[in-house]
Amino acid sequence: MLVEQCPFIANNVRIGVYHHAYATFYAPSEVAGTGGMHREVIRCNPSWHGRYPRYDTVLVNLQPDGCFADGTLIVARVLLFFSFVFEDFKHECAFVEWFLLRDDNPDPHTGMWVIEPEILPNGERASGVISIDSIVRACHLMPVYGTTSLPPTFHFSDTLDAFRAYYVNRYIDYHAHETIQ
Repeated sequence: MLVEQCPFIANNVRIGVYHHAYATFYAPSEVAGTGGMHREVIRCNPSWHGRYPRYDTVLVNLQPDGCFADGTLIVARVLLFFSFVFEDFKHECAFVEWFLLRDDNPDPHTGMWVIEPEILPNGERASGVISIDSIVRACHLMPVYGTTSLPPTFHFSDTLDAFRAYYVNRYIDYHAHETIQ
């Protein structure tokens, strides 16, 4: 959508900003949850415990019954949760950075999908605003290491900015194994 197509929102509209949201989803193998329901926290906090930023990654469903193979289930890093009321309807949104699949198939050695940050022609990362209803659940990324050693001063909170590619860890828990195929 072009900026010119967006609705005009008056300056007096209040925007709520949030540093976390809850994802509740159906997990058929969940033995502890009520009827297979599972709940997890997704964080986007610029000062986690007052020390460093924490921006979690999520799976975003672009189509009903999305999956990695057809590109309708993709990874994003949540930078901000926000909400506002427009024409008597509350819009709950997330501002995200996008990641794209490197290949059409999972890595043959690990069985995990490899993703890369989507980079625009100007060198910046691609970002956008999504409805929080399109977030399926949190996901865990692991860096694809190269041959360069990390400096001793490297802080883990810089991981999602420091590497060129990441594995989408489908083995982190059995819910991820059910979702990421």
